[in-house]
Amino acid sequence: MAHTPRHGHDREIETLQEFDEVAARGSLVGYRLQSVDLTDRSGALLALPSTGAVFLGCRMQPDAAAKVRAEGALVFPPLPDLPFDPYRGLLYSPDELFAGLAEHGYERTPDALAYAWFQRTKADGDVFGSMLRAVHDDAVSDALDEHLAGARVVGVMGGHAMARGTDAYQGAARLGRSLARAGLTVATGGGPGAMEAANLGAYTAPLDDAVLDEALLLLGKEPSFVPSVGDWARAAFEVRSRWPEGGASVGIPTWFYGHEPPNAFASHIAKYFANATREDGLLARCNAGVVFLPGAAGTVQEIFDNATPNYYESRGEPTPMVLVDRAHWTERLPAWPLLRSLAAGRSMEPRIALVDSVAEVPEALRRLGAR
Repeated sequence: MAHTPRHGHDREIETLQEFDEVAARGSLVGYRLQSVDLTDRSGALLALPSTGAVFLGCRMQPDAAAKVRAEGALVFPPLPDLPFDPYRGLLYSPDELFAGLAEHGYERTPDALAYAWFQRTKADGDVFGSMLRAVHDDAVSDALDEHLAGARVVGVMGGHAMARGTDAYQGAARLGRSLARAGLTVATGGGPGAMEAANLGAYTAPLDDAVLDEALLLLGKEPSFVPSVGDWARAAFEVRSRWPEGGASVGIPTWFYGHEPPNAFASHIAKYFANATREDGLLARCNAGVVFLPGAAGTVQEIFDNATPNYYESRGEPTPMVLVDRAHWTERLPAWPLLRSLAAGRSMEPRIALVDSVAEVPEALRRLGAR
């Protein structure tokens, strides 16, 4: 009897191994195949029923492609001239985005080439380009949901300008390590500064405590991605090469801010073209709460992007929000008084906290999450 796939992610085939497993059941009916190279699987494609299947950017031999089309499958052809794959089924890795960095410099990496393509296509207003960006971002969201299924995710937000070698960067890294060691999946905006520091902390979580101290010293030699993204990124890859058994975390950056490169310590990267999709998606997936380190306009925006669904309970029960650095959030950028006023008398009121230091964050998250 032919296997009938269930709804949702069970119907998706994203690797050759998954294709072979499904093919062994005798049917491709109703499946969605994403960016799988099937040029060596013509025998299976010619033999298996494929009615209602969707092939997204899968390479196939002409006879196999003609056969599945004739059976009613929908085939979206690969687009080899793009610097990215709009149909991708998996999240990015740092090695993928920074491929060629050592040989050719950052400007020739897939990350930089995708940003250059974005700049060209958004300027010419071509609907085909905007469609490809939308398809790509939707595919990335799908991959992110698959990756985070069942995980307790805590977001760490903060400014990109936080330099390596500073006390603030060290504190953010120790926070990321503490959260990861508590069994949480650390998710950040995936860029430099506070974001990189939290991903670095999660990367060093399975390793000896001394590793983070040594890594901080190595990274401090290249404190910023300005003036050289290449030098900044190479320092990170040197750390990863020295300690290759790092822990997992998630980075969710955007090509909208093309001057901010992704950091190399997030093991899984969901990079978007549309910043609004990225911002909302990042916060929506932080089911264990969000920590807001000192930042500027972007971090203020994230505080209230997160506060709004908590206020209206549009995503269900409010999730914890912890703002770090009392002086920053009450004097320099007084977001805390407004957040507290919004929360007053609502179900989100016992889910917000203001703390003085990153050392207080794990206990604050535990307390707020238990209410």
